[in-house]
Amino acid sequence: MLKGIGVSSGVAIGKIKIIEDDRYAIEKKIVENETIELQRFSSALEASRKQIQKIHDKAMAEIGKDEAGIFEAHLMILEDEAYIKEIEKLIQDEKLNAEFAADKITGKYIEMFNGLDDAYLKERAADLKDVSTRIIRNILGITINDYNLKEEVIIAANDLTPSDTASLDKKYVLGFLTEEGGAASHSAIMARTLEIPAVVGVEGLLDSIRNNEFIILDGDTGDIISNPGVKQLEKYSNKKENLLKSKKIYSQYKDKETVTIDNKKVVLAANIGSPADLDTALNNGCEGIGLFRTELFYLERTSLPSEDEQFEVYKSLAEKMEDKPVIIRTLDVGGDKEIPYMDLPKEMNPFLGYRAIRLCLEREDIFLTQLKAILRASFYGNIKILFPMISSMEELMLAKEFVKKAEAALTEKGIPFNENIEAGIMIEVPSAALMSGLMAREADFFSIGTNDLIQYTSAVDRGNKKVSHLYTEFNPGVLMLIKQVIQNAHKEGIWVGMCGEAASNSRLVPLLLAMGLDEFSMNSANIPQIRCLINNMKYEDAKKLLDVLNYGYIEKIKDKLDQFIKDNCQIRSVGP
Repeated sequence: MLKGIGVSSGVAIGKIKIIEDDRYAIEKKIVENETIELQRFSSALEASRKQIQKIHDKAMAEIGKDEAGIFEAHLMILEDEAYIKEIEKLIQDEKLNAEFAADKITGKYIEMFNGLDDAYLKERAADLKDVSTRIIRNILGITINDYNLKEEVIIAANDLTPSDTASLDKKYVLGFLTEEGGAASHSAIMARTLEIPAVVGVEGLLDSIRNNEFIILDGDTGDIISNPGVKQLEKYSNKKENLLKSKKIYSQYKDKETVTIDNKKVVLAANIGSPADLDTALNNGCEGIGLFRTELFYLERTSLPSEDEQFEVYKSLAEKMEDKPVIIRTLDVGGDKEIPYMDLPKEMNPFLGYRAIRLCLEREDIFLTQLKAILRASFYGNIKILFPMISSMEELMLAKEFVKKAEAALTEKGIPFNENIEAGIMIEVPSAALMSGLMAREADFFSIGTNDLIQYTSAVDRGNKKVSHLYTEFNPGVLMLIKQVIQNAHKEGIWVGMCGEAASNSRLVPLLLAMGLDEFSMNSANIPQIRCLINNMKYEDAKKLLDVLNYGYIEKIKDKLDQFIKDNCQIRSVGP
């Protein structure tokens, strides 16, 4: 049995159709007439614009506005002056052929994005790769794929680009199966939107399957079963039917309040990385933005964004969210998130190095500019500031001093801002978790970043396949730290959110609720299901789960949580 990462819930049963990668060779050539190469490049850009616009319109009609927004981003890449000029400069200065120049410049940016630890930001490389492949194919005059599906199949591929996914005839697609990709990939997001089961990251997939092979694909567990027997078919057919019923019920909770049967209220917020994600978050019923990652604004350019540029982005978020909270995380780059124009040092261990708040506290030109932009935008909505990777009281107090300095600069110019803006910290470093009682006296709120907290607490590099099995939010040591952070915060009268992936783990949600977590922030696609779960349990029942922290064994904790959900969280239809 093959195994991958389940990224879109559901069961698919059917025949496989393998989509082969279209290969093309790129040779480095020195050209005699760079004007001709520039024209080849320009013509390919125009052809690519027309093709992507067509895909955008198809996605808008068949998938929806939110997913069509992916192709608006692709069109923006084609309008990116810095990207285009770099390619043109290479053609002109070095007399290189257009396809090689486009591939070389694109490769530089893709390498930068692939080096990131943040899954959301890493997937931006897929956008650039998709667009550049189209440009190069148009330069070379290679016809773009037409998959021409005529029967229901499970699509299998090394990877699926956003263009691939949008171009497929959805009425014939039972499921997606890829060798590459992650939960934040556009194909995964589209699969969830279309409610098509999907499994990605299946190592050795294309060497292990063949066209027309009959399989079962489980988008929840990541299991892939080839040539199933009668009992397996019956088991998964029943599961498929039950999942479809559950999904219909989840959708009924999209716009409901998040409150337990015994009236314990919490907030379900969304993690986003660009304003383009906001409509999707609102459509999924988010009650706020629990994490706005600002890194993408810095990564997708060749120079630092100005105060005014940032202000316009933050202001648009604030206005669109009205009175709902928007938590803006200050710049979290350095280490794994390398930005060429910042000239950051190479490090042996970037995850423990010069990054996030450590970088910002030394770069007043960056930090003060961003804080002034955030403060200006706070006049237009319910904006809060979040400092990443705080590990000491000194860092927290210095960050607060920068806020005061930014406020003074705006006051001097007569620019309005929210003078009572809240500033919180991410709890993602064990030292901050252990000192959370002291830090709660100086912070207005906490947001627990479980992705790094798990990594640092467990001493596990989650990207290392040899030890990644040790990376788990069910580690009792991690859970004890989370409980301690929440208790310490509440003692000092501040609220606690969680913006790491653990916040959307349905297995863990009852325990986090029992601990007193006030806000759960997640990929917005998960909000309806998590709201349904919370709204169908009792807070007083969930509190009985706290004794699992004494179990010590990860599997024993998981079993207890599974049993609790089975016994106490029977989902129910709530009507319109």
